[in-house]
Amino acid sequence: MAGNNMGEKVHTSSNKNISLPISRVKLIMKSSPEVSSINQDALFLTAKATELFVQHLAMYSFKKGSGQENKSLTYSDLANAAEESETFQFLADILPKKILARDYLKTLEEKGDDSDD
Repeated sequence: MAGNNMGEKVHTSSNKNISLPISRVKLIMKSSPEVSSINQDALFLTAKATELFVQHLAMYSFKKGSGQENKSLTYSDLANAAEESETFQFLADILPKKILARDYLKTLEEKGDDSDD
């Protein structure tokens, strides 16, 4: 009986509780070759979970970064969270720390020198 009530609650939930565009979430989900059809409940829950994850990432980055000082969240705050937190480590490739072009070129030169040995 409790399962039915919970199921009904999900069915009656409107998209007003979600900020992400459902059509975009569905498009991303369908881009996977393993996905042939998407249940509306799964679509809603995926969108909501994504929103909650992004909110958690933003709050963590804000608290750990320079955001509290100047009341803003910067890319650097997000990149630091991805690098320093084990929870967000999987985002390190997506949110790399910014480096200056000259520093990157210097790193490339050093790698080239190492491979010559």
